[in-house]
Amino acid sequence: MTEDIKEIMLTEAKIKEKVVELGSRISKDYEGKVPLLISILKGSVVFMADLMREITVHCDIDFMSVSSYGKGRKTSGVVRILKDLDTDITGRDVIVVEDILDSGMTLSYLLELLKARGAGSIRLCTLLDKPDRRVADVKVDYCGFVIPDEFVVGYGLDYADRYRNLPYIGVLKPEVYSN
Repeated sequence: MTEDIKEIMLTEAKIKEKVVELGSRISKDYEGKVPLLISILKGSVVFMADLMREITVHCDIDFMSVSSYGKGRKTSGVVRILKDLDTDITGRDVIVVEDILDSGMTLSYLLELLKARGAGSIRLCTLLDKPDRRVADVKVDYCGFVIPDEFVVGYGLDYADRYRNLPYIGVLKPEVYSN
């Protein structure tokens, strides 16, 4: 698996440091509140698990699985909800937890959907932001790292459902996804 990685972009230690920082900011911003963290599966599950352990206020969690990629590298533009929330979000302070903000098309759709369902407030927390690929206007409230337009895997991010279990974020060798 590691032989497919061109270079390590973000080390395990660097990610840990950033997750602690984000957890601290969220804890401060939501003091006295109970936010609902919504993990967008599958990619953000590793980030969400680490992030929620760094949040020092009560919080609830739920999960959605939303797809516009399938097994490919580029968004199809068609958003499908594969697993919906189990929680009523009416009036709730929601924090959408995502692994990477790329084109923004999927997240733009999702944020509008959550707003229409009556969330009291909605904020976006993403570990990675790739602004060079942005097509939709999406505001990030809590951002871990702004990264260049490279194909990255690890720490929950995948290519064809592989590499999620790497403890770091690495750049995938082009020959791996070009075939």
